[in-house]
Parts: sequence; structure tokens; C-alpha cells
Amino acid sequence: MGDKPDVKEVESFDKSKLKKTETHEKNPLPTKETIEQEKQDFSKMGDKPDVSGVETFDKSKLKKTETEERNTLPSKDTIAQEKKS
Repeated sequence: MGDKPDVKEVESFDKSKLKKTETHEKNPLPTKETIEQEKQDFSKMGDKPDVSGVETFDKSKLKKTETEERNTLPSKDTIAQEKKS
């Protein structure tokens, strides 16, 4: 096929020119102990989430906004035209 990428330079690349690096885990996965603790904390909460703040929320503090759809999906006609060409 004619659309394969040119890999000549990759095949002849000299790995010794690469610099040594050290990686540091910025967002490590939680330990088993942490997961178990969170499971216990969650089970203490019960089945229903805490919605006490929702009941006292002041809706008048919300600002009016308008939603503008920027990435619209193509219509059936547009899809049909693209399939033909």
C-alpha cells in the first residue's frame, strides 16, 4: 500500500543519543488500606446522599445564562451527501 508511513529513520535511530530521565508518579493509585477506608466511610453514609444544602439553596443567586450549541451533529442530508462524494 502507498499510504504506509516512512520508517527508515526510526529503524536507523541511535538510542544512545537519548537522555536518561527519571519519572515521578504525580497521581499515584490509592493503597488497599485507603480503598477499604473509603468503602467503610461510604457505607456509614447510608443509602441516601446528603441533600441538606439543596433544601436551603437560594435560587435567586443564580445568574441567567444562554446555551449556545457550537458543535452541532450533521443532519441526515449532510451525511447522505458525504457518502455520495
